[in-house]
Amino acid sequence: MDIVVTILYTFLALGVLVTFHEFGHFWVARRCGVRVEQFSIGFGPALFKWRDKHSTEFILAALPLGGYVRMLDERSGDVLPEDLPHSFPSKTLAQRMAIVAAGPLANFLLASVIFWFMFLGGERGLAPVLGDVKIASMAEQAGFERDMEIVAVGGRSVSSWSELSRRLFDYIGHTGSIPFTVVYPDSDIRYDLGISVDDWLADAEEPSVLRDLGLMPPLILKELGVGDVARDGAGFEAGLLSGDRLISFNGMPIDSVEQFVQSVSDSAGRDVILTVERDRAGSEDQVLDIYAKPRLVTRSGEQIGQLGIQLSSRVEYPEELVRTINYNVFTAVPRGIEETFNTSFFVLKSIGKLVVGDLSPKNLSGPISIAKVAGESARSGFDNFIRFIAILSIMLGVMNLLPIPVLDGGHLLFMMFELVKGSPVSERTQLLGYKAGFAMLVGLMVFATFNDLMRTF
Repeated sequence: MDIVVTILYTFLALGVLVTFHEFGHFWVARRCGVRVEQFSIGFGPALFKWRDKHSTEFILAALPLGGYVRMLDERSGDVLPEDLPHSFPSKTLAQRMAIVAAGPLANFLLASVIFWFMFLGGERGLAPVLGDVKIASMAEQAGFERDMEIVAVGGRSVSSWSELSRRLFDYIGHTGSIPFTVVYPDSDIRYDLGISVDDWLADAEEPSVLRDLGLMPPLILKELGVGDVARDGAGFEAGLLSGDRLISFNGMPIDSVEQFVQSVSDSAGRDVILTVERDRAGSEDQVLDIYAKPRLVTRSGEQIGQLGIQLSSRVEYPEELVRTINYNVFTAVPRGIEETFNTSFFVLKSIGKLVVGDLSPKNLSGPISIAKVAGESARSGFDNFIRFIAILSIMLGVMNLLPIPVLDGGHLLFMMFELVKGSPVSERTQLLGYKAGFAMLVGLMVFATFNDLMRTF
């Protein structure tokens, strides 16, 4: 059932994004006097077809994994002389560039509208005040302490943990010092601290910048449970069940997820006692002592203990550290645009780090990962799902603007050459570019799908 829900929400998300993208091309083409012959959402056999008064055929196809707008073009077929003024090539260079760019811009507009809608409910952020600093971590060695507030990274101010994560992402692949500015509680005096890194997280799969440095927010753990149990893991052998609530580890109360994970990691091959609370139908909950022996595994070159269980936690943030900003229908507009710009820039930086090798290519995700995130975001609530759509829309817009033939950015690149040389790029050159671009995209898709499969298995 989960698979069916995941597929449905994936198709829903992609259908919305493709519709907006292609409508951008369609709408601007119509305004420029270009005749649109077909507007298709999806590929494969047509489920529905209809024509409007302009003779445009609208198609809803069986596979909602893409779409296209086919415009009148004498390069792909015979066009009557009286129809030539309505063909795409007959339009001015500025008009053609506007038509091509309209698809990605529609994706950015959709994201801005979604963010605007979300910000109408206010924006909540957790102040970047430190909770426990991981023992022996880079942060502890650099002098970070509990209750410090990080106010800047590299001279750029931060006001929330999410903003802190984005600032630190810039330093992935960096060699040298990451400069922080911090303040102590009830003090306005600023102190500078630095963490030295060497080719930081360049080879990491799914890098976690905060966890790697040892920085953690001050979370209040309300409940730590067992979400799933691998049948070939040490937890299953010991008798742990999905739904168990973890109370203590070797008699010590569990105060944080990180504390529990670290305790298990440090206990490879040793007997440990897990006190759990288990639901019993029709009677009081049962408290049990589970004797387990975490297995020794190697992860990222480090040997750690592992139980083979998936954790589910319920945490709260200290209310005094939650900062809320309220917006109205007008002030939410620039904030929505700003969030779209910041996310677009973040996606561009990620691509740049992948290209120069500062970010591991293992982080490249394909359709399987997208489907998983679509399903997870949908199950976690409407707000998370529409935020996922906004982010995916931005990624689609940015990717389509890359200067790769076949993509909108490739078409714009050829038009830029036309602007410089005063005449269109030859059809032979364009055809060679499209073939190379198509081969590149297929290769990237195969590699990304391979990454997805490796993560799954």
